[in-house]
Amino acid sequence: MQSQQPFPIRFDDLEQTAKKLLQHDVYEYIESGGGREETLYANTEAFKKWRIVPRFGADVSDVSLETTFNRKKIEAPILLAPIGMQGLVHPEGERATVQAAYEHGIPFIASTVASNSLEDIRSAKPEASRWFQLYYPNDSGIAKSFVQRAEKAGYEAIVVTTDMPILGNRERDIRNGYSPFALGKGKANYVQDPVFQGYVKEKDPHDYLDEMKKYFYRPSLSWNDIQTLREWTSLPIYIKGILHPDDAQQAVEIGVDGIIVSNHGGRQLDRCIPSIDALPGIKDRVGNQITILLDSGVRSGPDIVTALALGADAVLLGRPFLYGLTLGGKQGVWQVLQQLKQDLKTTLMLSGVPSVQQVDRSLLSRS
Repeated sequence: MQSQQPFPIRFDDLEQTAKKLLQHDVYEYIESGGGREETLYANTEAFKKWRIVPRFGADVSDVSLETTFNRKKIEAPILLAPIGMQGLVHPEGERATVQAAYEHGIPFIASTVASNSLEDIRSAKPEASRWFQLYYPNDSGIAKSFVQRAEKAGYEAIVVTTDMPILGNRERDIRNGYSPFALGKGKANYVQDPVFQGYVKEKDPHDYLDEMKKYFYRPSLSWNDIQTLREWTSLPIYIKGILHPDDAQQAVEIGVDGIIVSNHGGRQLDRCIPSIDALPGIKDRVGNQITILLDSGVRSGPDIVTALALGADAVLLGRPFLYGLTLGGKQGVWQVLQQLKQDLKTTLMLSGVPSVQQVDRSLLSRS
């Protein structure tokens, strides 16, 4: 461990401990949100509108966190969100994180802009459950190559992020004059891609970043592009960034396997609806027709129970594990997950619910 102090338990303490270890501009890049950061803070505040109503009489001597979706059993309803450039906080980056996820029996989602390529992440723990998050390039050849590389490397699903046609207005990064993307920190998947290499084979390697910028954003991303993915891969497809019930219904109609209710952790559109506020309406619209995951603002066991009660099949965890990675690499991520799982188990026991699969909306009251 980099820190000799007891490992932080509360998220606020975890964040402040990581802050002391990180360069100021790196910490602000991670911690900050878009614009005036109204969405960032609303994500966590929105959970507080709900209160758990515990029940008596159930045998909670052996509470189960196990659940099943994507045709696979996982040890807890948690996935590690696709956070890019994890090498900013620890030399091992995603290689450490995927090992911790494996030891806890939960999926790890690798970002397009990871510090390590999807093949390098696989080599760190080939047995791990890995998904690949796609920032859909503005070039069909590169997009197809990414997806097929992921399938070849044993990734289990493709997660298409739809809420980033352009980078959000990150005011703190602008003030700090800091952009790890502009510094080339997340280019590993592009540099190792055979199609992209074909485009730059006669160019100076110093120009690779400029070439990557030409293809990275796809403002024209549409439902047709999502359907095209089905022609390229047999892997399950999830759409990340769904907040409107109509879009959730459209996802059902085109046949994707799941959606991730997310506002990008408050890092894109400011004054956006909190993810947990969007979840009930989406669940009411699509029911059990599609797997629903919840991302943005999850910090505790009660948060997870709230998300499950409102219709999520599982949640994505973001900043907390990244701060764990900052503090102690693989062991830091492992510890964050261990504490969160224990908090979830305790919450279920005190709520009178013996299994995460038995959580439903009757457990909640609106405050």
